Amino acid sequence: MEQIALSSSTLRSAGYEPKSMTMEVVFLNGTIYQYFDVPEHVFQGLLTAPSAGIYLNSSIKGAYRYARM
Repeated sequence: MEQIALSSSTLRSAGYEPKSMTMEVVFLNGTIYQYFDVPEHVFQGLLTAPSAGIYLNSSIKGAYRYARM
């Protein structure tokens, strides 16, 4: 999945696959999480949020199924 670099103190990058609605987040420590059934506007919100980490915690974690890779 193509990754877009993020300017964040916790996240390195994020990617999105529209067909499967899967979002992938890579943390600075190398940990990768995939979130499933994420609408594209939520991914775009992550990219444009003033703080990607806060957005991830408030709008994505707990709202979507995920897997740690």
